[in-house]
Amino acid sequence: MADLLLGPMLRHVSETSATIWVETTAPCEVEICGRSAPTFRVAGHHYALVVIEGLEPGSTTEYEVHLDGERRWPLPASPFPPSVIRTVDPDGPVRMLFGSCRTAAPHEPPWTLELAHDTRGRGVDALRAHALRMLGQPLGEWPHLLVLLGDQVYADDASPYAAARMEARRADAESEPPEDLVKDFEEYTWLYQESWSPEVERWCFSVVPSTMIFDDHDMIDDWNISRRWVEDIRAEEWWTDHVVGGLMSYWVYQHLGNLSPAEIRAEGILDEIARAGDGTAILRRWALESEKFTPVPGGYRFSYRRDLGRTRLVVVDARNGRVLDPGARRMVDDDEWAWIVEQCRMDGSVDHLVIGTSLPVFVPGGLHDLQVWNEAVCDGAWGARLARVGEKVRRSVDLEDWPAFMASFERVTDLLAAVGSGRHGGPAPSSISVVSGDIHFSYVAEVEFPPDEGVTSHVHQLVSSPIRNALAPRERNVIRFAASRVGWGITRALRRTARGRRSPVHWTLCDQPIFANCLGQVVFEGSDARLTVEQASPADDGGAQLALVLQRDLTEDPADPVSPSRGRAGGARRALARPSRPRA
Repeated sequence: MADLLLGPMLRHVSETSATIWVETTAPCEVEICGRSAPTFRVAGHHYALVVIEGLEPGSTTEYEVHLDGERRWPLPASPFPPSVIRTVDPDGPVRMLFGSCRTAAPHEPPWTLELAHDTRGRGVDALRAHALRMLGQPLGEWPHLLVLLGDQVYADDASPYAAARMEARRADAESEPPEDLVKDFEEYTWLYQESWSPEVERWCFSVVPSTMIFDDHDMIDDWNISRRWVEDIRAEEWWTDHVVGGLMSYWVYQHLGNLSPAEIRAEGILDEIARAGDGTAILRRWALESEKFTPVPGGYRFSYRRDLGRTRLVVVDARNGRVLDPGARRMVDDDEWAWIVEQCRMDGSVDHLVIGTSLPVFVPGGLHDLQVWNEAVCDGAWGARLARVGEKVRRSVDLEDWPAFMASFERVTDLLAAVGSGRHGGPAPSSISVVSGDIHFSYVAEVEFPPDEGVTSHVHQLVSSPIRNALAPRERNVIRFAASRVGWGITRALRRTARGRRSPVHWTLCDQPIFANCLGQVVFEGSDARLTVEQASPADDGGAQLALVLQRDLTEDPADPVSPSRGRAGGARRALARPSRPRA
């Protein structure tokens, strides 16, 4: 008899439809709200995506999950509220929760992963803390969407539980990857089971629609950071099984739920798998093709769009679609960039545009100039010998945000200026927010364009990271130095010596960076947008709680051009709130 292993996870929700994903222990028919779907098999595991259509806009529908006619959700004696589908209200507010970087670990004190090489605490899971708070909130205060911006699992930093299973499985095997790196699809499934099975988070995923995009640790640290890295990693005997397992599991566990029912039908992969019954060979072939095209344009598009009333979310794949040719690096290839530009075209129906990308576009202080300098050095600005040194620095310091692909950085700023001035289709939206993660600290940056661009939208970079994987004190000090006046001065000089390009766009940190496990939330209502960032910490009862650490009105015009919120505060804030680009 089949049972639920993972899920239900509420994924794509529109005004009239929803998709719900499950993993089961055996083949079966999955029924939800009178709609059913048979499970499909991948490498001995069983999954289903149930498509529910014909719902009313702005409605709330309770649901249960039946497997072969037997109720399997809610769980017996469940203490949680019923699972519901809330369709998009085209005229209602939108609460968008976002964050990245969530390690799997115990959910009780001492809040730590006892890894052999790293015994520091990873802290309290901010997603768990948010789910616990939802239990005491009215349904109307729940988020309408959870945007997970990378590192949903750590394939290169396995928990003690996953590491023990990996060690037992590999006792006599050859061509093994490093001991803390998962080997293949089977071991990837263990990571998702550990991350998504705790009961509070599982209930949260059943009531809050989620959308996801991968980052490097979903695959491996430095994934596609440079062409030489790709050449080196492909020389490893274990790489093919690892990357194929990573892409296959990503499609099954994350990407499938990002797509609307119409997109799933148009793409055809799920239908092909359903006809075959066993999708292992189909997905393996697809994964091999997807990986083969990196770093050459022409691969599978993982970027996608989701509309929630008058708020539009465009999520950009900043990992698998890179062009890595020295001197012509692109974060996104030309075909995919053209698609992104088209999704951002305004038609008068959008009040707020959100661009989601795992890696920040606008980074603080000297971090920007350091990456611009590094790209120039890697491209030979200081000669061939130092280009090899630049490559080592690029990998060791993780210099791979958008400024490390300067041509793509400039494409983004051009797009933001075109949208924000009303030159890209219809009227400019009230706000444009670039939401990101990866960097393991949270911040808000206000982005300013030259006056002749005519930008009227309020433009911000919003970063919420990590959900659970706080930096050690030494790592925080490095970031603080890079964002300081001294660090910025050093990297600015480096950039100039390498003739790295500067941007006419300026951005200012609105507050000090937050080095803690956090989740950000933006509430879009009418023409207004309001941000809050909340930090997770242990509660007195041994659970988890949230505390407000940052809030900002994203659509409020500054009353005073020299107010503290625009970077003229004193002390430590002043050092961290400088424009990240020099004005002269």
